[in-house]
Amino acid sequence: MNCNCWVRIGAAWACVALAQAAGTFGDDVDFLRAHTAVRLLKSADGRAQIAIAPAWQGRVMTSTAGGTAGASYGWINYDLVQRGIVPESERQGLEQHIHVFGGEERLWLGPEGGQFAIFFKPGEKRYVFDNWKTPALMDTEPFEITAAASDRIAFRKSGTLFNNSGAEFKVRIERTVRLLDRAALGALLGADLPEQVSVVGYQTENTLINTGTNAWHAGTGALSIWLLGMLKHGPHTVVAIPVRAGDEKLLGPAANTDYFGAVGPDRLKITPAALFFKADGNYRSKIGIPPKRCLPMCGSYDPDRRTLTILQFNLPDHAATLPYVRSQWKVHAQPYAGDVINAYNDGAPEPGAKPLGPFYEIESSSPALPLAAGAGVKHVQRTTHLEGSPEALAPIAKKVLGVDLADIEHAFP
Repeated sequence: MNCNCWVRIGAAWACVALAQAAGTFGDDVDFLRAHTAVRLLKSADGRAQIAIAPAWQGRVMTSTAGGTAGASYGWINYDLVQRGIVPESERQGLEQHIHVFGGEERLWLGPEGGQFAIFFKPGEKRYVFDNWKTPALMDTEPFEITAAASDRIAFRKSGTLFNNSGAEFKVRIERTVRLLDRAALGALLGADLPEQVSVVGYQTENTLINTGTNAWHAGTGALSIWLLGMLKHGPHTVVAIPVRAGDEKLLGPAANTDYFGAVGPDRLKITPAALFFKADGNYRSKIGIPPKRCLPMCGSYDPDRRTLTILQFNLPDHAATLPYVRSQWKVHAQPYAGDVINAYNDGAPEPGAKPLGPFYEIESSSPALPLAAGAGVKHVQRTTHLEGSPEALAPIAKKVLGVDLADIEHAFP
């Protein structure tokens, strides 16, 4: 059973059929702590908080700008969290492929599909769901806590991966999650944050290191750091992605849409300055922004929850010349002509089927560099949620994303 809200009754948990927005941050933390260890980072006044699950790869499960009684921004799969990690011999259905716990920032590695995929075993030629499996390193294995303070927590994980072409990757992942204070967020956003706007923001620093004895080569595959945020959908939620304007003959398309089929103009609006993508949880679709079009930020706006979310990340110099993996489930003629930003809207994978959530995602990736033995690549991502009136949020959206808040809200009829 999928449930939107769980409450404690005595010593047990029961499902209450409420809208996703109804549960508070405190409700979610209490629920999570009944099923896994949770580390909280919080501001001095307790309003800005983030909840982190070390056993689930140090992912940020949810956050709030309003303290314990405030809104909880991350999407959580309450049913699967309650079941926990099922022993491999007992897994059935979806859990044979992935444990979809949710969380507003999780760490994966790419690519997902193609001849260098790490989600399809070596030699597998059929890129279909029955053969797709999330590596345990990114699904069921906990990350080790290496340091902790009031405003940050650091993790480490080592392991071995194999790609679809049979290449071996010995890796170490180092991840630090840091809560940022209001002043730091204002400076990093380059925008004034008025007092009537509640805000929470955090930054993660993620490093992937080649711990093997051989260098990685483009001809046999390389890995990228891939950060994915699962957030609560809404009937009027829209993802906004500013892009570099220019001639398509020189820069290529503003967006790639060949992930889950066509995305029509009722769900994707392309303007010279930005893309608008519907995030209502009613239609399974995904878009990607290639490096020649990419800027180091994207965002979303939910007018019903009065919440503006901004995602920023480090975009390397000369990103347009760097290799970014393609993750579509097919053999690629150009496996490193992939996307930097992705946005996903959940929905039924086929008529009559149930969606995974629903939810929506905004994501960013590092390049997949041919790392020498002992070398690493670092990817930094910052997530900020701002909650307030449209009048207070509009200048921030314009300053950071370069688009009018009203244009985001009214992108689709």
